[in-house]
Amino acid sequence: MFNLAFPLGSDYGWGICGKQITREMAKLGLVGLLTDAFSAATVGDPVDYFLLKKLQIDEQSSFLGEHPLLQAIVTARFKPFRPEVRGCFTVGYTFKEETILSQECLENASHYYDYLVTGSTWCQEILEDYGFQNISTIVQGIDPSLFEPSRPEKTCLEDYFVIFSGGKLEFRKGQDLVIRAYKVLQDRYPDVLLINSWFNHWQFSLATMEASPYIRFSPTQTDHVAMVNQLLVENGIDLRRTITLDRQPNPTMPHLYRNTDIGLFPNRCEGGTNLVLMEYMACGKPVIAAYNTGHRDIIHDENSLPLYKQKSIEFRHQQVTVANWYDSDLEEIISHLDWAYHHRDALQKLGKRAGQDLAQLTWKQTATQFYQLLESGAAFVQDLAALRD
Repeated sequence: MFNLAFPLGSDYGWGICGKQITREMAKLGLVGLLTDAFSAATVGDPVDYFLLKKLQIDEQSSFLGEHPLLQAIVTARFKPFRPEVRGCFTVGYTFKEETILSQECLENASHYYDYLVTGSTWCQEILEDYGFQNISTIVQGIDPSLFEPSRPEKTCLEDYFVIFSGGKLEFRKGQDLVIRAYKVLQDRYPDVLLINSWFNHWQFSLATMEASPYIRFSPTQTDHVAMVNQLLVENGIDLRRTITLDRQPNPTMPHLYRNTDIGLFPNRCEGGTNLVLMEYMACGKPVIAAYNTGHRDIIHDENSLPLYKQKSIEFRHQQVTVANWYDSDLEEIISHLDWAYHHRDALQKLGKRAGQDLAQLTWKQTATQFYQLLESGAAFVQDLAALRD
């Protein structure tokens, strides 16, 4: 038996990751789930709720320490989702974006985990630079029952060139660059349309957009759609040619993706491989994306329009530099968007390859790799116990 400590959800990255890994690992063997109270609305599906609820176990059980444990590392300080629980072999899964680790982070990593798994090779390289050795990469997956490339054609909005931008609204995700670049396209061509899916659960994360040198950011609205629309108007965007989405459950997104022409992801850093980018590409849609950090595990010249001009920047929190990230070149973004506008047939070829590539990266594959890792860890613990006996 293996135990999993994950948050669950249907409209944010860690929640989707926890739901999918748990669901797929349960098909491979006996697993127990340690998580917060949840409902069918939390996971977005009554059948998933029924199946996941059956896996939830008592967190006070004295038997937890007898089994391998996979923990989500959900805090910047490297603490696990369930810090009070330890397995006989404990694996931590991280998408860490801060490249400058405090002594507290290093001590927590050593204290809580026997092995670390990162969501991208870039993240693994950062941690290896700090001396971590028991470490490997397992990338996230996509759900092929939802995100698949067999029907990439639009069924509406055919008269528009539709640009999609997704990810929670924050400085790291680069929506300020999206706004600046889209403004240029908007002023050039009357038939461009921006669809944004930028809902952010966390106010502290949203506030990081104040660091942008590209846009004005002084929100006074609390409702998400009203706040984003205010932001767009203040930066010269015509709301008649934008669609701002509110909080969206994951299963509703494929229909939206298929009715766009290209995705724009000038992200400054991804500790993982950017789940929204992956799901978008899995639907057979092309992207313009920053060639940095976790994106490098996914994009290349044959499945996307990479943004190769990357400038190293420091990201500061409370006057302290916590990370070295990358700024995409605004002119290169605009150039790629303009090229895409005039070469829509070529976009279909990129989208086809994107769909083929991402079809190979499923949650089943992710779960299988974790299952095999935990099996190896359990065997190691048993061998060690035998030697001691």
